[in-house]
Amino acid sequence: MNRFEVIRTQFEQNGIDALLVESPTNRRYLTDFTGTAGAVLLTSEDAFFITDFRYVEQAKSQCEGFKVVQHGGAMSAEIKKILDSHNVKSLGFEKAYTSFQTYQLYQETFDAELVPVAGIVENLRLFKSESELKTIKKASEIADAAFSHILTYIKAGVREREVAHELEFFMREQGAESSSFDIIVASGERGARPHGVASDKKIEKGDLITMDFGAYYKGYCSDITRTVALGEPSEELRHIYDTVLSAQLKAVEQIKAGMTGIEADEIAREMINGKGYEGHFGHGLGHGLGMEVHEEPRLSPKGNLVLEPGMVVTVEPGVYIPGKGGVRIEDDIVITEDGNERLTTSDKDLKIIEA
Repeated sequence: MNRFEVIRTQFEQNGIDALLVESPTNRRYLTDFTGTAGAVLLTSEDAFFITDFRYVEQAKSQCEGFKVVQHGGAMSAEIKKILDSHNVKSLGFEKAYTSFQTYQLYQETFDAELVPVAGIVENLRLFKSESELKTIKKASEIADAAFSHILTYIKAGVREREVAHELEFFMREQGAESSSFDIIVASGERGARPHGVASDKKIEKGDLITMDFGAYYKGYCSDITRTVALGEPSEELRHIYDTVLSAQLKAVEQIKAGMTGIEADEIAREMINGKGYEGHFGHGLGHGLGMEVHEEPRLSPKGNLVLEPGMVVTVEPGVYIPGKGGVRIEDDIVITEDGNERLTTSDKDLKIIEA
């Protein structure tokens, strides 16, 4: 059963005759279209891709299995023609993406009833195919190579922003389209900021440096975090590092299909709390990863979804102490029938760079 057929099996339970998909990520997932304008319309019988003159030829080459339709005026008018010709009475739209302004336009234009839906495409994206896993593995390899490279670049006096730029430049040279997100480089006391996007701060001797980055490759993301030291860190900072590393290793070892995101999170959280850092691990253990850097499932105290083979998640415990610094260590893993497989493989022992 292909993706279209799976989606159509959900029409009846959602009370719809057709589905309109406009969010860029879901659109690319269904079509492989890499342009910036277009909509997918799935009826019970046909699959349409509606776009403008700029992208018609591109869509014809990328959107296999779709009838490509060019709209000259408003796209909504072209969608209405298809809805009317296929006698669509109820149209599902992505409630998490469609703006109220667009909803009002559709109400005025379409005769079909508008039905807000969620999760129809996203639930498919939870499970990665062999082809998707191959792409994510390549994105992970690029990130691993970037970490090895950046160890030769960091030195006293280099600014965090320069480290971020070097990581991005290196990953692009290795084939990435871009970084998966704004690269985080947080050194010294700034390491206490879990999302401390790179600043103009100069890296100093004794700093721990947390680097969170990933490669965006052929539509898919990787996401890795490593914390390194410039010169010998203090005993307290090393203890924090050892605590986070132990928690991360234990979580990667034990996470498996059948457990919930809550249970996965508890593996690392109990160890960190037991070492005296309760309240200093303020985010979830991880999140789903794929075409977006943050997807379902969530590994967190609120992550009720049960992990299943084919899901890709991050494992990223951290400890953050205001005024002193912080540590986070993160890998990407895929859930398998008998446990999980690491996709990012960079060494996690504390790297001490000569100051």
